[in-house]
Amino acid sequence: MGAAIPLIIDTDTAQDDCVALLVGLLDPLADLRAITMVAGNVGFDRQILNAHMTLSVAGRLGRVPVYLGCRRPLVREWVSAEYVHGDGAGGLTMDFAGLEPEAQHGVDALIAHTAAAPGEITVVCIGPLTNIAMAAIKDPSFVTNVKALVIMGGSNNARGNITAAAEYNFYVDPEAAKTVFEAGFASITVVPWAPVALRDAVFDRERLDRIARLDTPIARFFASITATTLGFNESVGIHGSTHPDSLTAAVLLHPALVTASDEYAVEIETGSALTRGYAAMSWGVHGLTPNATVVDGVDAAGFADYLTDLLATETAPDRQLR
Repeated sequence: MGAAIPLIIDTDTAQDDCVALLVGLLDPLADLRAITMVAGNVGFDRQILNAHMTLSVAGRLGRVPVYLGCRRPLVREWVSAEYVHGDGAGGLTMDFAGLEPEAQHGVDALIAHTAAAPGEITVVCIGPLTNIAMAAIKDPSFVTNVKALVIMGGSNNARGNITAAAEYNFYVDPEAAKTVFEAGFASITVVPWAPVALRDAVFDRERLDRIARLDTPIARFFASITATTLGFNESVGIHGSTHPDSLTAAVLLHPALVTASDEYAVEIETGSALTRGYAAMSWGVHGLTPNATVVDGVDAAGFADYLTDLLATETAPDRQLR
């Protein structure tokens, strides 16, 4: 086994974001330094509760700092995905008494953590890119101090999931996404919604039943947090639970899961109401300089087995979920 990979997860904690946090918390190859919160899937305060529940079920409550970042996009009003995720935790709750996030703002935490270990920390970005853009704007050295960004966002010349053109994370804050892809980060890897996550990171009911039979605390947590999204997915023709965020964390730690990738010039549309947040991904024939590696395929069975094995981990939750 190789050395653990230092990382920060920047998240809008709901459903599969929670699973991605479990990857960062429980995979032996992950050295999770911090969690930063960004406005996204569900109400911001709800996201904080979901993060604390995830830490608790993993037995890591109070041991990984949680920082609160931007509560709204750079220039636009926040757009909810609660119609997909509900509260993002399947109605679960627990005793939150005494649980407080760090006082430092999430943007400042990103800047400080990466400045303290320049060239070492990868940021796994599984929500809108508001915090990342703000860090790059506030302190340009953040761009050079970050080792890499691994981003769940966009679709590679394929359908969106909030509009026909756009994937949710880029749609919610397209100006932030545009800023990030133009900032000059040394390494950006993109895990797109379509075709990759929609094809290779969907767990059908047979797989979900297999996970439920594990009956570990985190497998039970997984079953609860995915139920609402599963119902929504099936109502729109997706035959299973979608896991783009945990896939994004997994491909950082286990790059052998990637079966195909290529260099692309990625640009984000901000000016059109019709195609707001669209990620134009040029594959090398348009005379544009690549700025990202885009994942084109992953080992779907390998990823499903990886996550199933992870969810078989026995943990000692810090507080009881109910």
